[in-house]
This record gives sequence, structure tokens and C-alpha cells, in this order.
Amino acid sequence: MAMQPDTHAKARLRGPYPITEQDISPLNVMFSEAFTDRYRRDGLVGVRVPPLNPVIWRYAIQNAADGAMLWRDERGGIAAFNLAHHSGYEGWMGPLAVREDCQGAGHGKVIVRAAIDHLKDVGCRVIGLETMPRTMDNIGFYASMGFVPGRLTLTMTLDGAPSLRAPTLLSALESAERERAIAACAALTNRVQPGYDYTRELRLTAALGLGDTILLHEGDRLVGFALCHSTSLVEGRAREEIRVLKVVMQDESLFSDMMPLLADYARRSGAIRAAIRVQSEHTRTFRTLVEVGARVRWTDLRMSLSDYEERAPSSGLLISNWEI
Repeated sequence: MAMQPDTHAKARLRGPYPITEQDISPLNVMFSEAFTDRYRRDGLVGVRVPPLNPVIWRYAIQNAADGAMLWRDERGGIAAFNLAHHSGYEGWMGPLAVREDCQGAGHGKVIVRAAIDHLKDVGCRVIGLETMPRTMDNIGFYASMGFVPGRLTLTMTLDGAPSLRAPTLLSALESAERERAIAACAALTNRVQPGYDYTRELRLTAALGLGDTILLHEGDRLVGFALCHSTSLVEGRAREEIRVLKVVMQDESLFSDMMPLLADYARRSGAIRAAIRVQSEHTRTFRTLVEVGARVRWTDLRMSLSDYEERAPSSGLLISNWEI
């Protein structure tokens, strides 16, 4: 999240306006510049954040729906944006940014408050975001908005490799069977974490051709699934990894059965590895990944609005990526 503390008054911005596909190109430029500047201020001078693949923006905009918001300056240029997503009771925001020349005027609080209000209005019981743990001013800013720090999210990578059995993919099913599988994914998610629902994400991923959903069965019963994006995150860059956005398992021990399927799907997609973002509370899953050679690549700090924190499932495993 690219943000800076609000310190003094500047020109007011107009909005929020809905983000449309016509906004993707200027939004992409602003995203790249804002997050590159964020890294520079954190001392990572040589890091350049590239523009995202436009289809990733389309996914994020459609997934956020009414939560995809932007603000314009007096000349009509995009000065700030925030995408607030919800999957049933689960709500999170990102990416979000205020243009560098518009920072320090209170606009950051406006766009975060707009996202909070939206997520409350649609009935979210969890409201959160992720930021870099080394970015003290971001953490302080969000704390001033009522957010509290939670656990780390560890981005781990698993090398692609063939598995003894091919993964069962949602895309390979006939239409009627596919609908039953989507309904089964929704039912499983609700059992593991009541009120959560990833149906929209599964359908959008299929409709936009971004990746697939791996299904894990015991007999005829669905016991787990993983929603994966294989399309390159960065515009014009070769596919290097698949990104695992959601994992839901009836029992955490079953994740060991999902891992080879993720590695196989990465290989079949022409990627080198699978990237899985694991929250630090899932110690068993973390250990399982480490034991098969997965490597930690990055960490993010998960923050939640006070009284809207996440609760771990009483049984099973749910991993939810709060980034696009």
C-alpha cells in the first residue's frame, strides 16, 4: 500500500468515481510511480515497480465492483484510488495509493474511510489490508485509522514438478458438473469459515482466462480446492510463477495432498514455480512447505480494523490472498 502520513492541507479532490476499464492505462502509470516511490522512501532505491498486466486490473475492478473507487484532481487526472473487495463476510482493500504530489493533505484518510464504509455497508465482518512490515509510516497511518497489526503473510515458492496424478481442474469439467463443483466449493468454504464465499473469484478467473481452480476429492466428496492465477502479473513479462489466491481445505493435513498438484499445475502452465501466501498462524502448513523445499520470498504485515479482525477457522484451513 503506497501511503504517507497526512500533515497539511492542499487542494481538494473530487470523488469517489467508479473505476472503469477506460481508466486502466492511467491507473497503471500511477500505480507504478506511487509504489516505486514507496520503495524509494523505504531505502530500496534500485527497485522499480512495473505496470501490471491490464487483465489483472480488469479482474481486480470486476471483483471489487462498487468498491473500485478513484478520485480526480481539479484537471480531471487520477489523483487517488482504492479497490475494496469482499467475499461474503471477508473484506479487504488494495491496491490503493495517493499520487505523490497530492499526499500530505488528508486524502489518504478519505480513500481508506470510503473503503471501510463500503465494506461495512456490504456486511463485512472482517476488514483488512496488507502493507510492508518495514514501512513504519504506513503502519502508523493505518493505526491512526483504527487498524491493528496482526500476523505476517509469508510469500513462499514451490518449484514446479510433475505429480503422480494429474490435478482435477475446474475448467476440464462439463458445464453442469462445473456448476456443481462451484457450489461444492462454496459449501466447503462456508463449513470451514462460515459466511465466506469465493464463488465470484472462481467465476471471474475462468471468464477472464486468468488461471484455474484445482479440486481435491476423497471419493466423490470435495475436501479442498485452490484458486490459482497463471497469467503473468506484470505486463509484457514471461510467465514465471502461478499465484495461489485462495486455498480451502476440510482439514489442514490435506494440504500435503494439494502441494504436488500445485507444483504440477505450475509446470503444466509453463511456469517455474507456484507462489503461495501463507499467514504465519498456519504453522503446520508452513512447516509442510519448508519440508518439501519451499522458500520464503517476501513478507507482508496483515492489519485489520479494530473489532473487524480475522478469526482462525475452528477446523480446516483457509488461506486468502489480500493482494491481486
